[in-house]
Amino acid sequence: MNPAVTVEDVTFAYGEKVAVEDVSLSIEQGDFLGLIGPNGSGKTTLLHLMLGLRRPDSGSVELFGEPAKQFEDGQRIGYVAQRSTDRGGTMPITVREAVTMGRFAHVGHSRLSEADQRIVEEALETVEVADLADRRINQLSGGQRQRAFIARALASEADLLALDEPTVGVDAESREQFYGLLDDLNRQGITIILIEHDIDVLTKHVDKIACINTKLYHHGDTASFLESDALAEAYGAAHGIVEHDHP
Repeated sequence: MNPAVTVEDVTFAYGEKVAVEDVSLSIEQGDFLGLIGPNGSGKTTLLHLMLGLRRPDSGSVELFGEPAKQFEDGQRIGYVAQRSTDRGGTMPITVREAVTMGRFAHVGHSRLSEADQRIVEEALETVEVADLADRRINQLSGGQRQRAFIARALASEADLLALDEPTVGVDAESREQFYGLLDDLNRQGITIILIEHDIDVLTKHVDKIACINTKLYHHGDTASFLESDALAEAYGAAHGIVEHDHP
């Protein structure tokens, strides 16, 4: 079985500013990977490179064994971008309509079949927003919107779920419930890549950690990360702990 993502010797720069330098890692199908690093460390850029949203200046990226630049099976990837809950707050559509959008890659301009509609309803049930299906996205809390966006990814039958700081602006109780949902999805076989600043929360849930500050300082299981010096090296000696973002 091909890895979900393979990154080999990848470098990317914005003009003269190098964001990602000589990074290599492989994410196996079924992994739950936490991607961490200081602000401006290249986390989001690396995630975009992994998903084929940007092309590296050098090196290569593969998705499920295919070059990312040629990968056409986009419905296998569900991506919830940074601050999507803020942008989603302006969407004048219902939760069900938003989740139904996840089927468009499969049906194109055709009408949804009964099977498609069942998949949408199952996605709503899985993330526990079925009772909110007829409410508008802009009427939901940040945590509820995140669940709706994940339901949309599930409706597309994604094998890989990528989330960029999904709990920013979400209260502590909703955040813990959200992580419980991610645990359940990962147990069902979905590969997850998660950018998150809260190391304490992250290490309780993910099974792999990639620590980056332009260069990759660690990629391996959570236990080996906690035993390593990668955190201090990536954040600098003055940053023994990770700075948390608070709403």
